[in-house]
Amino acid sequence: MRAMVLAAGRGSRLRPLTDTTPKPLLQVADGVRLCDWTLAGLKRAGITDIVMNTAHLPETFEALPQELAARGLHLELSREARTHDQSLESLGGIVRALPLLTDEGRDMSPVVIVAGDVVHNYDFSRLFARAREIEAGDYDVFLVAVPNPNFNSQGDLTVYADGSVLRGEPPRGHSYGCIMVVNPKIFDGLKPVWCKLFPWMWDFADKGRMRAEVFEGFWDNIGTIEQLQALRRNTEALKWACF
Repeated sequence: MRAMVLAAGRGSRLRPLTDTTPKPLLQVADGVRLCDWTLAGLKRAGITDIVMNTAHLPETFEALPQELAARGLHLELSREARTHDQSLESLGGIVRALPLLTDEGRDMSPVVIVAGDVVHNYDFSRLFARAREIEAGDYDVFLVAVPNPNFNSQGDLTVYADGSVLRGEPPRGHSYGCIMVVNPKIFDGLKPVWCKLFPWMWDFADKGRMRAEVFEGFWDNIGTIEQLQALRRNTEALKWACF
């Protein structure tokens, strides 16, 4: 199973740090970047074929494939644009990267999609069973949700005990945790143009083709300098960014 790490964003909430360094590459500790929580987690699960899209300061990612190869990961860059202003947003970026994710359409097995700037200790190996259910045709999209964080108190969706999803009017019980596994065929016919993943993705919830789980372990979306500083002091959390 391949994974795509979304890394083309501007990270405007963390300016001025992100004026010179993309948010996923921000240093949290010596040798530890924000994206390392996801990259190390993927490796622990045995998901070692990874695609990462770039747009904001794309040159800063160029050394990453060689560095990660020494850590047992095969990383390909989907060079989406030269500046963030030219980026394709989340959905457009995924469509642009599909040839890398599917071996030019020869391998249409489910793919993991995860934001490069969330920190967590989610066990990606849990997604293999979900991928088998997707391949069996049970549904097309499986989301990892989290309890509503302070910055999204109204939530994005409600996940029920059977894994079904309701995305009705707020307040909603859970927030999208920026981790999913999907059938790449859902992107057939889409053009690589600027478009956000949501609300487009909610159509699968409305049609009963989406399932989810609620992850209650360590998870955070670092959006302020204060949060970044707190993460730097969290020695327990730092352990999960180690390869």
